[in-house]
Amino acid sequence: MYFLGLGLLLLGMKVLTWGLVASWSWWLVLAPFGMAMLWWAWADASGYTRRRVIRRERARQQARIDRHLAQQGRLGARQRAQARPGFGATVQ
Repeated sequence: MYFLGLGLLLLGMKVLTWGLVASWSWWLVLAPFGMAMLWWAWADASGYTRRRVIRRERARQQARIDRHLAQQGRLGARQRAQARPGFGATVQ
């Protein structure tokens, strides 16, 4: 997303002939768009995008569970363990 923002900024500066970018080559101005395409291709091929989606869904699900338990007046096991130090700890 940063590459896309940078590309749009440079493109706007080039079209408006503003600043140092006005004298740059078009290849240099359009390079961030190519880098954005490469980034998205890598992110999709490596599974990075899907892992982020799964992580976000699990966090939302856990927040929903915690919210419902709090509304019922019950604490989850994680909150009980944090409320009482030593609870659930293994003895060595």
